[in-house]
Amino acid sequence: MKLQDLDVIVTAPPAPGWGGRYWILVKLTTDDGITGWGECYAASVGPEAMRAVIEDVFARYFQGENPENIERMFRRTYSSGFTQRPDLTVMGAFSSLEIACWDILGKARNRPVWALIGGMMNERVRAYTYLYPLPQHRMDDFWTSPELAAESAIDCVERGYTAVKFDPAGPYTMRGGHQPGMRDIAMSVAFCKAIREAVGDRADLLFGTHGQFTTAGAIRLGQAIEPYLPLWFEEPVPPDNLLEFAEVARAVRVPVATGERLTTRAEFATLLRSGGAKILQPALGRAGGIWEMRKLAAMAESFNAEMAPHLYAGPIEWAANIQLAVSIPNLLLAETIETPFHAALIKNTISLDNGFIPAPTAPGLGIEVDEDLARAHPYTGGDLHLQMQDAPCDYALGNAFQGGAPPLTES
Repeated sequence: MKLQDLDVIVTAPPAPGWGGRYWILVKLTTDDGITGWGECYAASVGPEAMRAVIEDVFARYFQGENPENIERMFRRTYSSGFTQRPDLTVMGAFSSLEIACWDILGKARNRPVWALIGGMMNERVRAYTYLYPLPQHRMDDFWTSPELAAESAIDCVERGYTAVKFDPAGPYTMRGGHQPGMRDIAMSVAFCKAIREAVGDRADLLFGTHGQFTTAGAIRLGQAIEPYLPLWFEEPVPPDNLLEFAEVARAVRVPVATGERLTTRAEFATLLRSGGAKILQPALGRAGGIWEMRKLAAMAESFNAEMAPHLYAGPIEWAANIQLAVSIPNLLLAETIETPFHAALIKNTISLDNGFIPAPTAPGLGIEVDEDLARAHPYTGGDLHLQMQDAPCDYALGNAFQGGAPPLTES
């Protein structure tokens, strides 16, 4: 069995666009006709440029290779051009192809991927979700309203979720870490208070920040929300100085979680050695794929750290996350996004059951991709998957960030 053909589909989820402006889907076919699907989460360049990177990596290191040789293809790609260091773009391309290889291998053996990477550890995977506006909520009001967030949290708990995430502290600015404004600290506290009062002890609170603070600023904010016992304080500082996470972890009595912008176990190893995070959040479409993150899970075990696979992409990366999650003993949570388009794109082949995801039993990733639907929604915009704002923190009027949602119309 040899890898023969590659196809890349860039699909745009319809409004409101939870999961980003576009998803880069990869389809591999072997010389004996087995098809595997993967997803690339790399977003440093536009999707057409990313398509070219995926095609280049495939032609150099995957085409004509046996899909079983995951380690060989990883080492070739990781070493590409005399590098041997983490690279978000190249490893994003690799990750999508690697995930597709596992899908092929599972189908060839008529077994789920989890059965090939250690077997079943977890019969079901505990899921969490962001708080999103309910149908009766005005979108513009939702992101700065603790009361509306609390209503959304109650809805999530009533649907079975035992953990909910929110990130009211904005802004996400290209200027790097900043001190949070006092209005932003006050709003963050108000969100924690309202949501905790709404859900009581029925759900964990997951406080997101997306790396926008200086170390000192993150500590100020983290200490302010401690009384509400969040399960985690997510990505409190930018990911370009991994040792600073340890300073936050020592000063804040909330577990630090991070990882959505990291790639390969090399970057995560720095966090583990320094004590910077005890909850790791890899995005499998960026971090090196399933096997590399299975290695990371084993490393994390030795540091008494937990895994919480991240998702702000499409359902193929979600499916890969679930296969990994089923197989590891140190699983904490797995992120999920519930939209009709996510479900339809994989023909409802993976779904939630009262806040948990049952271990898939179908071969490979356990999904059936609606290729026609993916092609019917091409991405035609010019923006990246997510954008950071140019403007600095507004210390006079406060800040509001629209929950990671892309605008309804492209600029």
